[in-house]
Amino acid sequence: MVQSSVLGFPRMGVNRDLKKANEAYWGGKLSREDLLAEGKRLRLAHWKIQKDAGVDIIPSNDFAYYDQVLDHIQLFNAIPPRYAETKLEPIDEYFAMGRGHQKNGIDVPSLEMVKWFDSNYHYVKPTFQDGQTFKLASDPKPVREFNEAKAAGIVTRPVLLGPVSFLHLGKPDRGQSVDPISLLDKLVPVYVELLKQLKAAGAETVQIDEPILVFDLPQKSKDAFKPAYEKLVGAGLPNLVLATYFGDIVHNFDVLPAISNVYGLHVDLVRNPEQLGPVLEKLGPKQVLSAGVVDGRNIWKTNFQRAIDTVKQAIAKVGEERVIVATSSSLLHTPHTLTSEKKLPEEVYRWFSFASEKAVEVATIAKAITDAASVKAQLEENAKDVQSRATSARTNDPNVKKRQSEVTPEMHNRKSEFPKRIEAQKTHLKLPLFPTTTIGSFPQTKEIRIQRNKFTKGEITAQEYEKFLEKEMDEVIAIQNELDLDVLVHGEPERNDMVQYFGERMDGYVFTTHAWVQSYGSRCVRPPIVVGDISRRNNEPMTVKESKYAAAHSQRTMKGMLTGPITCLRWSFPRDDVHQSVQAQQLALALRDEVVDLEAAGIYCIQVDEPALREGLPLRSGKEREAYLNWAVDSFKLSTAGVEDSTQIHSHFCYSEFQDFFHAIAALDADVLSIENSKSDAKLLRVFEEKAYPRHIGPGVYDIHSPRVPSEEEIKTRIEEMLNNGLRPEQLWINPDCGLKTRQWPETKAALTNMVNAAKFFREKYANKA
Repeated sequence: MVQSSVLGFPRMGVNRDLKKANEAYWGGKLSREDLLAEGKRLRLAHWKIQKDAGVDIIPSNDFAYYDQVLDHIQLFNAIPPRYAETKLEPIDEYFAMGRGHQKNGIDVPSLEMVKWFDSNYHYVKPTFQDGQTFKLASDPKPVREFNEAKAAGIVTRPVLLGPVSFLHLGKPDRGQSVDPISLLDKLVPVYVELLKQLKAAGAETVQIDEPILVFDLPQKSKDAFKPAYEKLVGAGLPNLVLATYFGDIVHNFDVLPAISNVYGLHVDLVRNPEQLGPVLEKLGPKQVLSAGVVDGRNIWKTNFQRAIDTVKQAIAKVGEERVIVATSSSLLHTPHTLTSEKKLPEEVYRWFSFASEKAVEVATIAKAITDAASVKAQLEENAKDVQSRATSARTNDPNVKKRQSEVTPEMHNRKSEFPKRIEAQKTHLKLPLFPTTTIGSFPQTKEIRIQRNKFTKGEITAQEYEKFLEKEMDEVIAIQNELDLDVLVHGEPERNDMVQYFGERMDGYVFTTHAWVQSYGSRCVRPPIVVGDISRRNNEPMTVKESKYAAAHSQRTMKGMLTGPITCLRWSFPRDDVHQSVQAQQLALALRDEVVDLEAAGIYCIQVDEPALREGLPLRSGKEREAYLNWAVDSFKLSTAGVEDSTQIHSHFCYSEFQDFFHAIAALDADVLSIENSKSDAKLLRVFEEKAYPRHIGPGVYDIHSPRVPSEEEIKTRIEEMLNNGLRPEQLWINPDCGLKTRQWPETKAALTNMVNAAKFFREKYANKA
C-alpha cells in the first residue's frame, strides 16, 4: 500500500496566532508560560489537521517560534558567546539571536538572516567559532515534540536539518576563521545522541533534510556525507528518509553511494520532474522513494492525473511498498487553508489549494494508486477544475500580448551612459555629499492599520480615508524635515504590502484575505496571486497621487517608490502555465508607464525596488541561471529606461549575496543602488570594491529588523568601513538596511537621528576633498 507524507506544515496558525503570541510576548503583554502553551496548542491543531486529512506520515519538529535553523543552533548549543553570556532564559536567548535584544543593560544584535534557498522565507544563519564544540540540549525539542504528539495519539516522523546542510549553510563568526564543514566530526556524535533519544521515544523513522544536495557543492561538502551517514545509520537508530527539495540532485549523484544506507530518499518532482528516471536508476535495492508530487511552494491545485502518472512510473520500477506520495517540500511556503477565503471568485477559488488542502491531496493521490474507486468523485472533480483553468478567458488579454510583441531592444536602454546622467542629476537635484535617505516605508502604526481596515470594510468613506492618509504623510514629511534627511519619501501609509498594493491596481491578479505566509520571525506576507495577463487597471497611475501630494509639501527632493517587476513576480504566487519571463515582462511594461507618469508629475528621484532579484536566481550555475539573469535584467531596464537623464533611478536589494551575479547588478544600470549590509561583516562591500562598482551606492548602515538603536559612533564606524573598502565619498549614500514599516516611531527617530549626524560628520570631514 502506498503511503502519503507531508514534509512540514505552516506554523503560524489559521489566524496568524503565533505571530500575535510572539509579538505580545516581546511587548510584555504575554507571559512565557502562555507563549509556550500557545505553541503547544498550534502544534496539536496542525497534527490533527493532517491526521484528519488522511496523511499517513505526519511531521513533527517542523514547528518553530522563529525559525527552524535557529532551533538547531540552540538544540546543538552552537550559540555564539555574546548570547550565551547574557544569561537570558532559553526562549529569550533564542529570540535574541533571531531579532536582537536591547534591554536591562543587555545589548546584542541579531544573527545574520538570509533567504532560504530561492524562496521568500528567511533563515537565521549559523555562526561558528574557532574551537567550536557542540552539546545536545538537556530537553531536546525534537524528542519533546514527538512525545507531545504521541500523547495525543498521533505518531509522527520528526524532521531534522541534516548535519552537512547545517554546517554548509553556516559561516565563521566575526573575527573567526573556522571552516564550518571541518566541524563535522564534532557535530555528528551529537546527532547520533539525538537519534538514539528519538528511537527510545518510539520514533521509527526520522526525516533528515539535506537540501544542499540541489546546489553545486564544493568537494569538501560532498565528501562530508560519507563519514556523516556511516555514523547516523545503524542498529539502535531510527530509519532515515533523506529529503531534498527546490531542485534536482542528478549532478550530485556521486554522493548517493555515501547515503545508500539510508532508508529512503525524497526528491522534488514538481520543480524537476525529469530527475525521476535517473533517480530511480540510482536508488538502492531496498531504498524507498518519497515522490514529491504535490507543490509545497505554490497555491495551484495539483493535477491529480499528472501526479498519479508520475507515481505509477516510480511504482513500475520499484514496487508499491517502496514509494511514498509526498509534498515536494515543506508546506511552510503556502497559506494555512483555502476555507478562510470567502471573497475569491468561485471559478478561481476552485483552481487553488493551500496547506490544509494539499494534505488532503497527498492522501487522495496515495489512495488513487491502490483504490481509485474510493476516490472516484475527487478525481473527476479535480479533472474538471484543472480543465476550467486551462480554458478560462480570465487568463488571456490580447492587448497585453500585442504590446509585448512590440517591445524593441532600444526600449531597455537609458538615453545616455551613467557619467553623463550623473552630471545632469547633480545639476538638477543639488544633493550634498553623503546624501541621506530611507528605503521607503515608515512605521505602520496601529492607527494606520485600524483606518485601513475600516476603509476595507466600508466603515469610512474614500474621502475620509484619503484625509487620514494625507495627515499621515504630513507628519512623516515633517519628521523627515526635522531629522534633516536629504531625500524624502511619503512613508507609504496607504500600502499594506509592497507587492499587494501594486497587484490590487493591476489586471491579472487576484487577492486573498487570510492567505498569510511566514517570511521571517513573526513577519507574515499575503502574496497576491497571478492568474492572468498583467497590466495597469484602465492604465491609471498607481502611486502618482501620493508622491505628488508629498512633493508639494516639502522643498526637498521627494523619491517615488515602486516595487520592481521581478519582486512583484517573486513575491506573488506566479502562474505555473506561463513562463515567468513572460509574466515579468508584462509587469515591466506596467511599471514603465508608472515611472514615466511619476516623472511627468515632477518626481525626479524614483526607486524601483528589486530585493527579490537574488532569490529568483536558479540554484545552480549554468545556462538556466544566465537565461534568468538576462530576462530579469531586461525586465528591470524596460521598467526604468523611459525617463530623462536628469531623473535619478534608485533600486534596493536585501538579503543578497552578490558574488555570483554581480555582473547582473551592474547591468541593471540603476543610478543609485541601496543594499542590506549591516549583518554581512563587510563581505558585500569587498565585492563592490573588487569589481570597482562605478555608480552610486548606499550600503545599509544599521539593521532595521531589530528594535535595537545603533549609536552614532557605531554608524560612523560602519561608514568608515565602507570608505576603507574602496567606496568613494562622492558615490556613497547613507541609509538604513531596509524599509522601516515594522519598526516603532521612538526607535526609528533615534536611529535616523544618529544616522544623519554620522553623515554630517563625514560630509564635513570630506568637504574640501570632494
